[in-house]
Amino acid sequence: MKLRFLLLLFLSLLSLAAAQIAQAQTPKLKLLSVKKIWDQGEHNAFTDLIRFRNRWFCIFREGKAHADGEGKLRVLTSRDGETWESAALIDLPGRDLRDAKLSIAPGNRLMLVCGAADATNRNGGEFLSFAGFSTDGKQWSKLARVKGFEGSTWLWRVVWHKGTAYGAAYSWDDSRRMWAVIVRSRDGVNYEKISRVFADMNEAALSFDGKDMLTVVFRSVDRGAEATVVQARAPFTEWTTKTLQPAEWRNQLGGPAVLRLPDGRLIAGGRLYRDKMTRTGLGWLDVASGKLTDLVVLPSGGDNSYPGFVWQGGKVWMSYYSSHEGRTSIYLAKLEVAKR
Repeated sequence: MKLRFLLLLFLSLLSLAAAQIAQAQTPKLKLLSVKKIWDQGEHNAFTDLIRFRNRWFCIFREGKAHADGEGKLRVLTSRDGETWESAALIDLPGRDLRDAKLSIAPGNRLMLVCGAADATNRNGGEFLSFAGFSTDGKQWSKLARVKGFEGSTWLWRVVWHKGTAYGAAYSWDDSRRMWAVIVRSRDGVNYEKISRVFADMNEAALSFDGKDMLTVVFRSVDRGAEATVVQARAPFTEWTTKTLQPAEWRNQLGGPAVLRLPDGRLIAGGRLYRDKMTRTGLGWLDVASGKLTDLVVLPSGGDNSYPGFVWQGGKVWMSYYSSHEGRTSIYLAKLEVAKR
């Protein structure tokens, strides 16, 4: 009996030690720095970030307020990520350009997609989507209206995979209920639908893994609901869905963004909710369990979120906006993958 007891004790201690080692090796995100990089507009918001031709580019909307008048797209550039300057200011008369997202299109061209609300009739006017291209981030082609949709449709984000652009687009019916769909394009301008329709979802972030699995994180339209993750492989006819499980901060993820690290792991972030408080945060996304773990909450508050992610130099670079210091401004954060 005594020998059996000692054996069981030894196995228990061994199991505990293994668990502690595994826990110690579990990667965490550690915030290294946060820096304000732009506050010259009245309202600076809705960012994205990319590395192109050995330079940094950050794009965002400048306007009078969160949703007021004609919004313009400001493009910042930096060689080192420390000193930033304006590279371009893009506008469209009569339109509120919003939520521009950047990608690198075939031919090594920088591409943007954005929404364009009717600045004079925001609720009743037609909502369109546009695309633009550039070889240097400074001189941009004339914005081309995105085609392939009926009525008011917002092409939210595009990622390129094996020469094809994949994006998420959403629209709303007469009752203002929102419907989202996955689309694709060969040229970045003309799109076709490839998925079923997802109800009560809108803003989205997309990522392919090394086995061509497409993962999409949707923001829930219902502020009290969690974000939804959908997945499928070509031909994109069978989709699995999973709701992110509740956490201390509600994972509703306003303006979601995802980043896939070289080892395949996913980081997801956006606007988090708790009671009447909002913050910008990010964490590890485990699709299998439907959990967002090791959450890092950035200095933020009020009107905030809509991040952009880039993996560079072994660190996570992240753009976002926030009004916690007064004027709604653009920030750049750096994080490292640390161990407990």
